[in-house]
Amino acid sequence: MVIGITGSFGTGKTFVASIFRSLGAKVLDADKIAHEVIRKGTPEYRRIVKLFGKEILTGKAEIDRKKLGKVVFSNAGLLRKLSAIVHPQVIKKIKRSVENARKDEVVVIDAPLLIEANLNRLVDKLVVVKCSKRRQIKRCQEKSRMQKKEISRVIKSQMPLKRKTAMADIVIDNSRTKAHTRKQVRKVWGEKLWK
Repeated sequence: MVIGITGSFGTGKTFVASIFRSLGAKVLDADKIAHEVIRKGTPEYRRIVKLFGKEILTGKAEIDRKKLGKVVFSNAGLLRKLSAIVHPQVIKKIKRSVENARKDEVVVIDAPLLIEANLNRLVDKLVVVKCSKRRQIKRCQEKSRMQKKEISRVIKSQMPLKRKTAMADIVIDNSRTKAHTRKQVRKVWGEKLWK
């Protein structure tokens, strides 16, 4: 069983994935895999630095994801170029992990761009995590200390949440308490996954 978890920036995908992990699933975190892909010394790192210049680097010559984010989320063309560098490697690593999973394992792919990267073709069930826009922005501000304008740019760069929920097999509403979200995920784990 392969479950894809997606949503929009700040809806709580990773929290929902962590609940699945606590229930026994193996979680593949696309963001963490992307960090590995762009780490210093990889071919993707070199291509990104060549494209964006050394201004996006930290003092230790590592890619500063916040600086890079500011550049790409205000320029759709550059975002596409960055995606063309990073996504193929992330997809390859996820596919390899899914293929290597044990037959009896439940594998969760936690990916903000799961649908956009066509990874939904790999999953048996698509879970979309949603929450109110107000809650989404508040979470992003608390977590990343980004300005509201920057957060809105990131959200607009992704597929609209309404379109994602329309494609979902299961929708988790993460607008209320963590306990409420846990209850929904446990119900999904116990009943809905196997239908």
